[in-house]
Amino acid sequence: MGNSIKSAEFLMEARRSRMGYGSAEECFELGVAYSCGAGDLPIDFIEAHKWFNLAASRGSEAGQAMRAEIAEEMTAREIAEAQRAARAIIIASQPRAA
Repeated sequence: MGNSIKSAEFLMEARRSRMGYGSAEECFELGVAYSCGAGDLPIDFIEAHKWFNLAASRGSEAGQAMRAEIAEEMTAREIAEAQRAARAIIIASQPRAA
């Protein structure tokens, strides 16, 4: 059991360190982790919404569905905060013009 927790923690840390550069599936998995508090992560609907939003922006239909589902549990202010955070990652991950 200890090894699986350590593996989950390593996976989450690796995904967080890449920020928005991961695939739709990786972003979706982070959204799931934050929505249910996997590993050492607390349940955080703002973070979950952000990662589902990033997954959706990369074409994930499951990300779209989960983003909508979790939004039902959030205030408008929380949703706006999550959207701003996702937008910041999208902007930061875009190549800069020379």
